[in-house]
Amino acid sequence: MDSGTTTLLLYMAVFFAIMYFFMIRPQQKQQKQRQAMLASLKVNDKIITAGGIHGKIKKIKEDSVMILIADKVEVELNKSGVVTVVNREIVVEKGKLFGKKDNEKKDEVENKEESEAQENSAE
Repeated sequence: MDSGTTTLLLYMAVFFAIMYFFMIRPQQKQQKQRQAMLASLKVNDKIITAGGIHGKIKKIKEDSVMILIADKVEVELNKSGVVTVVNREIVVEKGKLFGKKDNEKKDEVENKEESEAQENSAE
């Protein structure tokens, strides 16, 4: 191999590495978070659909949800049409799902561990 071919291969490798870290990896992370959000839908969650409709989940089926959008007005919607869950946060960390309450508990545990570590280092 001559130096021109080696340089070209090096540039291509750097280009693919940049593409991976700036485009592919973040997209995979977003997909993982979306799948976690859809898998964790619960009855009485307030949601926003892809069409901008705000509603409350009344019934969950395998691939769809029934949402209440007004008094006595229910609409069936594919789960893929749910964009966000308004009343809670979904956090994916190390393959585990944390809702808002779980996340608060997790933060309390982390804060307690940090304070214990600081006390131990002070001694």
